Amino acid sequence: MNPTRSDNALIMFFNGAAVVVAYAMLGLSLYMSPDVPLSTKGYWGIGILLLTLALVNFVKYRFDDRLSEDRIMRIEEAKNEKLLSDYVGDDKI
Repeated sequence: MNPTRSDNALIMFFNGAAVVVAYAMLGLSLYMSPDVPLSTKGYWGIGILLLTLALVNFVKYRFDDRLSEDRIMRIEEAKNEKLLSDYVGDDKI
């Protein structure tokens, strides 16, 4: 069992639970506020939903960008290793 993977799973679970609790508390506070009309509550709810979608997309694209940079770096390192091994391995004397 990979200890890093289980730590990541635990952290992801904790963060997911925190998001669920935060949304529940926010929904409850919107539901319980007597001075705010229903149309304003709906508008705020839509805004929160769109903000959440934007943040998820932002994190996903940042993660994808970092993965592609890492992949390009590994390809460059492999190419350099191949060039070095071909140069050192050749007996041109």
